[in-house]
Amino acid sequence: MTQDLDTLLTALYVKIDDEIGGTRWMGRPPLLTDSELVCLALAQALLRRYRSRHAARAARR
Repeated sequence: MTQDLDTLLTALYVKIDDEIGGTRWMGRPPLLTDSELVCLALAQALLRRYRSRHAARAARR
């Protein structure tokens, strides 16, 4: 499962980075790029959905 998740997140990051494009900021550089931030937000949403479905199935049992 972990290896599949790593592959999914890597592919997701590459796709997002290709779509968003270059960096845009003024002043001090950010700690995360826009692509990294969007990828993290999507990963959290996907994992939350997976965990809630898993918890719901376990509760029914």
